[in-house]
Amino acid sequence: MSRANSTSSSQFGSFTAQTAGERRRRTNRRLGLLFWTLTGLVDLDPEPEPRFEGRGQAGPTLEIDNGVHSRLRGSSLEIREKEICEKGSEILSEQLDAAKMELKLKDKECERLLQVRNQLEQELEELTASLFEEAHKMVREANVKQAGAEKQLKEAQGKIDVLQAEVTALKSLVLTSTPSSPNRQLHPQLQLPVNRQVGGHNRNKSVSGVLPSPHGIDALPVQPVAKEDREMDSVLYAEFLMWKERPSLDRSSALMSRIYREDIAPCLSFTRSELSQLVQSAVENNSLTIEPVAMSALPMVKASATECGGPNDCRAAVETKCALSGVSRLCRHRIKLGDKGNYYYISPSSRARITAVCNFFTYIRYIQQGLVRHNAEQMFWEVTRLRREMSVAKLGFYLTEQG
Repeated sequence: MSRANSTSSSQFGSFTAQTAGERRRRTNRRLGLLFWTLTGLVDLDPEPEPRFEGRGQAGPTLEIDNGVHSRLRGSSLEIREKEICEKGSEILSEQLDAAKMELKLKDKECERLLQVRNQLEQELEELTASLFEEAHKMVREANVKQAGAEKQLKEAQGKIDVLQAEVTALKSLVLTSTPSSPNRQLHPQLQLPVNRQVGGHNRNKSVSGVLPSPHGIDALPVQPVAKEDREMDSVLYAEFLMWKERPSLDRSSALMSRIYREDIAPCLSFTRSELSQLVQSAVENNSLTIEPVAMSALPMVKASATECGGPNDCRAAVETKCALSGVSRLCRHRIKLGDKGNYYYISPSSRARITAVCNFFTYIRYIQQGLVRHNAEQMFWEVTRLRREMSVAKLGFYLTEQG
């Protein structure tokens, strides 16, 4: 009976120890998994202790020792589990605080970057607006400048066309006028007079002593036509040839010195000597302007007035003093010395003298520029003819317009 009791008690103790070992292993496995999750440690499951199953006197003592050991092991495991949980909670709280701090820093950084982005977007919009405004301004200025340049180009082209036409006309007049066959447009004094017919009959003043012809028409006596002859002066021609090698308006050459002394100076010598010197300088510099004066533009003075009806019921001409001679004459022209000078009213005689000198200088400049395609003898005779015009004009002879 006692043996049976001892056998049953030993079997119960072994079952109890086996149950406690399994429970301890499950607890250790759970703690190992938790601790591995929190700290990365390995499983703390110990080696299964050897079970001693046997019979005899040693059986109960081993079972008692195993129970005590299992109770001690369980309590240590519980303590260790608590420590691990506390340590894991501390680690988790620290990580949570660090994550919160990092999130706060990231939030601040995001706010700062958002402000920077908003500022950049605003600056970009302002810069885009200013660039568009500047571009529109530049386009407007370019359009205005282009319109002004096109307008100036058209005006310049028109002026160039007019100047080219004038130069072409002057070239044709100069190149087609020779002493042997002068151009009658340049020299109106060479045009033939036209007899006026009144009532279908020719009227001539020199008809006294002429018998009527059998046909009833007054026969005019045949007058011999006088032909102007000329002879070249060898001294003048030699001076001209020397000047032609280096044509200039300088008075250092013998030809120009002679012409200044014999023709130009006497022709431009007026009563008002100061104004005469200014006129001569303007003619030499090609800056003198002569233009006709409208009847309404003549100044009103207390000089003796000569009523002279004009076309289209225009105002009657009034006599005024010539600025060069100082004599009261009917001044139909005025001169200006330079672009910004004053206007001076001149008489027809003074105009003829100034025009003769201007014609001489014009032809000399044409020779100097190489526009005259004549030989030396033809040039010499044209210069001589222009000198004769100056001599005639200084004596008071001039042509007037008829009609």
